[in-house]
Amino acid sequence: MDFVMKQALGGATKDMGKMLGGEEEKDPDAAKKEEERQEALRQQEEERKEKHTRMEAEREKVRQSIRDKYGLKKKEEKEAEEKAAMEQACEGSLTRPKKAIPRGCGDDDDDEEESILDTVLKFLPGPLQDMFKK
Repeated sequence: MDFVMKQALGGATKDMGKMLGGEEEKDPDAAKKEEERQEALRQQEEERKEKHTRMEAEREKVRQSIRDKYGLKKKEEKEAEEKAAMEQACEGSLTRPKKAIPRGCGDDDDDEEESILDTVLKFLPGPLQDMFKK
């Protein structure tokens, strides 16, 4: 019967035996080979990380040369400067810093308001002009 099965499977009986729950052949050096394989994987991973670190350092040099050439700053440096400026501006203040008032919206328009008032007063009759001027 065993012979018929071998012929039917075409020589793949070792694998079929394992799949059917038969005894696996034990390699005496299997543990050693597995350990060597794991060590090789660890070594490859370390080499990959070293290569990545070197390449990133090289990229950073190029980035820094571009920043120096065009007078740019790192994002972190910009944020730190902005934060320091905000803290310095609102030192001692309990509220958030006020935003800049656009031109024309502030209290500096007093002379313009007076000129508008003077213009209106010119068109009023004399007694009303006297009343507003007081």
